[in-house]
Amino acid sequence: MMLKKYIYIFLISMVPLVELRGAIPVAQAIKVSDPEFNMVIAYVVIAIGNMLPVPIIFFFARRVLEWGQDKPVIGGFFRFCLEKGHKGGEKLKNTAGPGLYYALMIFVGIPLPGTGAWTGTLAASILDMDFKKSVIAVMCGVALAGVIMALLSFLVAAGVTAV
Repeated sequence: MMLKKYIYIFLISMVPLVELRGAIPVAQAIKVSDPEFNMVIAYVVIAIGNMLPVPIIFFFARRVLEWGQDKPVIGGFFRFCLEKGHKGGEKLKNTAGPGLYYALMIFVGIPLPGTGAWTGTLAASILDMDFKKSVIAVMCGVALAGVIMALLSFLVAAGVTAV
């Protein structure tokens, strides 16, 4: 039964836009209802689930967008994504300069929808950033977002149980 709970949060952490930001509050809710649920294990499972798609996104998302940019139904959207990524990426490169990987880490670490590992990795791919440095920046960003979400979830859970 406990394994199902860990698989559940693992799968939630892999969903785009939801990612770690949604999985940690769910894990905290499970902890409130099941005191034997181990939050340390949950955080590790969530972080692994959130990072698992990163290499796939880095190496294939841009190729899929480039492949689809001239297709009849999806071409406009794919072209928009590529152009937006290039424009935003160039602006970010010029602004961040040598701190580009720190900027990526902070972007991923901000626990808001659309700023997670999926989006950060896609941006790194479109910008032709170094894979290893990008993965490290995204991993650090995921850790930062995890700490922020853990604190927020703990405070909310403590407030709910105190009432």
